[in-house]
Amino acid sequence: MSRPLAVVAVGGNALIQDDQHNSIPDQYQAVMETVGHVVEMIEAGWDLVLTHGNGPQVGFILRRSELAAEEVAPVPLDYAVGDTQGAIGYMFQKALHNELLRRGIQRPVVALVTQTLVSADDAAFQHPSKPVGAFFDHQTALERQQKLGWTVMEDAGRGWRRTVASPMPLEIIEREVIAQLLAQGCIVIACGGGGIPVVQDEHQQLRGVEAVIDKDLASALLAEQLGADLLMIPTGVEQVAINFGTPQQQWLDALSIEQAQDLLQQGQFGAGSMQPKVEAILRFVMNSKQQGKTGQGLITSPQAIKAALNHQTGTWIKP
Repeated sequence: MSRPLAVVAVGGNALIQDDQHNSIPDQYQAVMETVGHVVEMIEAGWDLVLTHGNGPQVGFILRRSELAAEEVAPVPLDYAVGDTQGAIGYMFQKALHNELLRRGIQRPVVALVTQTLVSADDAAFQHPSKPVGAFFDHQTALERQQKLGWTVMEDAGRGWRRTVASPMPLEIIEREVIAQLLAQGCIVIACGGGGIPVVQDEHQQLRGVEAVIDKDLASALLAEQLGADLLMIPTGVEQVAINFGTPQQQWLDALSIEQAQDLLQQGQFGAGSMQPKVEAILRFVMNSKQQGKTGQGLITSPQAIKAALNHQTGTWIKP
C-alpha cells in the first residue's frame, strides 16, 4: 500500500526569530526545531516534499552583493534564489538526516535545485510587489529607494522592505525528477523560494529572470502536479481566525471551498499574512477536485502538526 503524500511549505521568515537571531547558526537552530515536528509526519507514514521560503535570506545575499560591489560582480536575483536553495536545502537536509537517524528511520533525504517556469509577459514584471530581504524603517527604505532604484512597500505592519516582481508559477520544471525520487523512498526538499524563475523561448531554452515566486503558490502547483494528498503550510498560529484581533474573533476548524472563497471575498484574512496561504491552499484543493482527486489543505503551527493531523487543531480546507 502506497503512503500518502504531503507537500509541507515552510516560510523563510520562520527561520529568523528576530533581528538579533538571524545568523546561520540561529537559522539552523530554527530548522532543527521545525524538522523535529515534520519528522513526526514521516514517522506516521507520510511521504514528504518539503518546500521553503527565502525572502530574508535572498535579501541578505543581495545586501552582501551591494556592499561588495567595488570588489566582485553583483549577484543576479535568480542566482541569489539558487544560492538560497543550496544553503537552506543543506540545512534541512542535514537536520532531517540527523533527526531520522536519531529515531531509527531509514529514509534518504535529497535537496534539489528547482526551476519554476513563468511567463515573460506576466504583468507582475511591470508592478513589483513581492517583499524580499530585511525590514527597514520608512526613512531607511526611502533612502535605499532613491540610492539603489528599489521599489519598496510596508509589509504587514512589521516594517518596510524591497519589492521585486512575483510572476505566477506555471510549471515546476523538475517535477518528474521529484516524482521519481519519491518513488524511490526519498524525502525531497524542493522549490526553495518558490523555485528559480525561468522563462522559455521558442526553442524551449530556459533563461533565468529577475523575480521571485510566491512559495505557497509554487508549493500548491507542485502538490497539484504530484497528485499530493495534502498541502500543509506551517505558520505562526495553530489555526486561522476570522475577525482577527476583535471581540468577535473566531478560530476556524475546517472550511469548504465555498466557505473559504466567501471569507476571502470579505477580506477576512490579512493580505500580507494569512490571505496568500489560504489562496494557495484553495487553489490546490480546487484543482485537485477538478482532477477527480481529494487533496486537502491544512494551516497550523509547526508545534501543532501532530495534533492537527489528528484533527485536534489546525484549520483544514476540504473539497
